[in-house]
Amino acid sequence: MRKSFLAGALLVGVLTVKVPRARAQEQQPSTPRFQVTSTDLAITYTTEKAKVITPGGGNFWLQGASVNAAVTFFHGFGVATNLTADYVSRIAPGVSLGKIAFMAGPRYTLHMGSKHERRFFAEGLAGGVRGFDSVFPTASGFSDRASAFSMQVGGGMDVALSKHFALRAFEADWVRTLLPNNGANTQDQLRLAIGLSYHMGKR
Repeated sequence: MRKSFLAGALLVGVLTVKVPRARAQEQQPSTPRFQVTSTDLAITYTTEKAKVITPGGGNFWLQGASVNAAVTFFHGFGVATNLTADYVSRIAPGVSLGKIAFMAGPRYTLHMGSKHERRFFAEGLAGGVRGFDSVFPTASGFSDRASAFSMQVGGGMDVALSKHFALRAFEADWVRTLLPNNGANTQDQLRLAIGLSYHMGKR
């Protein structure tokens, strides 16, 4: 009789310890997985404000287009890439300027609205730029093309038009390039863009 009582008490004690542990494990939230939650692709009309470095040189606007792609992984954080090509003629007598820049870096996206119909994003990108059809100083004279480092910091807003398509209502970026120019060899520009984007994944 005494042995049966001890065995029963031991069984109750084991169950008392194991059941709360099992319930605690069930209640613990699962560890978030690092996975793609959405992707975006935007095609925009782009214009860039720049300045002639010669004394008395004024401002000019390059005109072109951009392709911007982004992948979001977790809680709005992801990565983005941007390819921009723009051109302007006659920034000085007989001098034009064309640029192609490719950059990549982190992006954060914030969804707003009851149905997430607005998406705000901010990003910081870095990469390279290729200048052409212009005059770039070199160690031996001048060249009509040059390559250099480039970076941009900015953001914009997409307004949903349907489940997948959205209007890139605005995008504004500060862009710095390091193309040779017989001066400080730096160019700071304001880039503005507007266009359409395609969204896949969570809204």
